[in-house]
Amino acid sequence: MSLRELIVERARTRGPLTFAEYMDLALYHPELGYYTGAAQQSGRAGDFFTSVDIGPVFGHLLAVQLAEMWPMVDGAATRFDLVEAGAGNGRLARDILDAAVETPPFYDAIRLHLVERSAAARHAQAAVLAAHLPTIASSGPDLPDMIRGVIYANELLDAFPVHRVTMTHDGLREIHVDADGGHVVERLEQVRTAGLAEYLKDLGVAIPVGSRAEVNLLALQWLRSAARRLERGFLMLIDYGDQAARLYGAAGRQGTLTAYHRHTDATEPADWLDAPGDWDLTSHVDLTSIVACAERHGLQCLGALDQTYFLLGLGAAEIAGSAGDGRAGLTKRLAVKTLLQPGGLGSTLKVLLFGKGVGTPALRGCSQGTRLT
Repeated sequence: MSLRELIVERARTRGPLTFAEYMDLALYHPELGYYTGAAQQSGRAGDFFTSVDIGPVFGHLLAVQLAEMWPMVDGAATRFDLVEAGAGNGRLARDILDAAVETPPFYDAIRLHLVERSAAARHAQAAVLAAHLPTIASSGPDLPDMIRGVIYANELLDAFPVHRVTMTHDGLREIHVDADGGHVVERLEQVRTAGLAEYLKDLGVAIPVGSRAEVNLLALQWLRSAARRLERGFLMLIDYGDQAARLYGAAGRQGTLTAYHRHTDATEPADWLDAPGDWDLTSHVDLTSIVACAERHGLQCLGALDQTYFLLGLGAAEIAGSAGDGRAGLTKRLAVKTLLQPGGLGSTLKVLLFGKGVGTPALRGCSQGTRLT
């Protein structure tokens, strides 16, 4: 049975699915989901690019920030939990560790925890991280219970299943997924997901009539869990996102949900809705709600800024300037330019930094200012 057939059958027997239920199946069904079917979906041979696909420079710059955080977590600096959520096959962790090995005391303190739902991706981690196997403390689908160090995630929250809503002349409606013959279609239904209306009310924003939006309740659930499990240290999130007022308040806006397949993006459901499992689905994260939730659960926001300013603070310009001549130098300079590009990865990706039990240190990644554009 195909994933489309499975969803059609479920809708027929149980009624329309919330969009979050549909998206969870499309991305994470154990056998047929987009992310669970392969160890890696990004890169030139995949469907989209991430900062990791640009080359090792991104991981090397993150290692600079992590090395600064290391002694702030543990004065003795003897053990440092490095937890990557949404670790995939381990490429970003490898790039970070390749840089960390240049500072032996830091490298020796690292206990790496790889958190990844996809069994195929987890299976690939040992080969990708072959040079660093002694640092791996765990690999599994869930965050460790007690963490003293840093939890970091690159493009994790934007891939969480979201609920979709639209404002009509009769009030807020929730977009569901239903069966029409053998096909998958959208249906407008009364809001039946607990928390959706309250989420928007708490933000104090009104969705204009005719506009659509996404609500990422699972991101807040994950954040509460991360805050609880982080005993002392930092949380570093890098994701596509925007302030709530811009996500929800613009008249005529149709949301940020986008589907990717072979480096082609589509926003119209007719292009991807009936082909679950074939397309990556993603939506921008509501940064306002993430920060508010984190602070309600014991974390302190230390910075919220564009990736451009974050990486400049970590020395991106210096890396480009010292890259040297020849093909390798040109490749490195182009990689840095791509990571910093306004209108591209540099400004569409945002960095949120939180601390717990570490005070309010002036982190190097925030040294160029904490600006969100």
